[in-house]
Amino acid sequence: MIYIAVNEFSHYRQAIIVQRTFKRDIQIIGTGLHSGRPARLRLKPAAANMGIWFCRTDISGCDNMIPALWDMVNDTRLSTGISNESGVSVSTIEHLMAALAGCGVHNAIIEIDGPEVPIMDGSATRFVAEIQRAGLVEQGQMATLLEVHETVRVRKGAAYAELSPLARCQIDFTIEFPGTIVGHQQASLDLCNGNFVHELANCRTFCRVEDIEKMRAAGRALGGSLENALVIDGDHYQNTGGARRIDECVRHKMLDAVGDLMLAGAPVLGQYRGYRAGHNLTNLLLQKAFATPDAVLLRRASPAELPLLPGPDLQDFALLRAG
Repeated sequence: MIYIAVNEFSHYRQAIIVQRTFKRDIQIIGTGLHSGRPARLRLKPAAANMGIWFCRTDISGCDNMIPALWDMVNDTRLSTGISNESGVSVSTIEHLMAALAGCGVHNAIIEIDGPEVPIMDGSATRFVAEIQRAGLVEQGQMATLLEVHETVRVRKGAAYAELSPLARCQIDFTIEFPGTIVGHQQASLDLCNGNFVHELANCRTFCRVEDIEKMRAAGRALGGSLENALVIDGDHYQNTGGARRIDECVRHKMLDAVGDLMLAGAPVLGQYRGYRAGHNLTNLLLQKAFATPDAVLLRRASPAELPLLPGPDLQDFALLRAG
């Protein structure tokens, strides 16, 4: 198993954990991975305690606002989608949600003029870069976290996803693609002090070459290319330059899990463990966790817990407070 190093965070101990939003609007234009349709995003600051909301600006005459929460999930086939009671939906939100979680953004309104968040290069790099460029502002309200009190697990065949108590935020993931260049990959990461940005953000979505035609026949991956996905072709990758990291595939699955867990409505204080898991199992895990009495608790974070949660690294945090 690869254990990804945790950055030093002792300087955080006297910090106050407060909610954050963007200092200014952020605009991003791209193409949907599955729809192949162009999409324009505007990420806007939001008030304290509002959380993350999507707004379909191309729809009028009905409720076009969707809260980014686990019980709004309506589709987990190859990506994560959410929908409100009016049937208004947005899909492939997981990479953007992971960037928001990993950068420590608590409140935002995400305007989008179509049904799917753009895929960019298949990772969270562009979203993270734009968030860092815009900067964050502290909002003077204590942040909320989801504390895991009891182990909860969901399983489908050999695959499973699990939340268990731990006094920090940690992701542990294992994937198996026998007979390919991916093979067995396993990694673990504490999501503190900028570790998401440094260790997971640039890891791309991936697929096997033999699955591409099946996905397209099902109306999926219509916008996919070697520019936005890592394509596995037996004992090699089709992409020029190959993988960005030797274990890029498992790191991308960890990235997905960070984004899907963000739908809890707060960062998780505990350990997530996934074995061959995906969007569906992670959402089923949140459903079970919230349905199991005393398994999880939403509560205000304490100052001492700041270094244990996703957010800016030491340099970023100093700039944030100075700005």
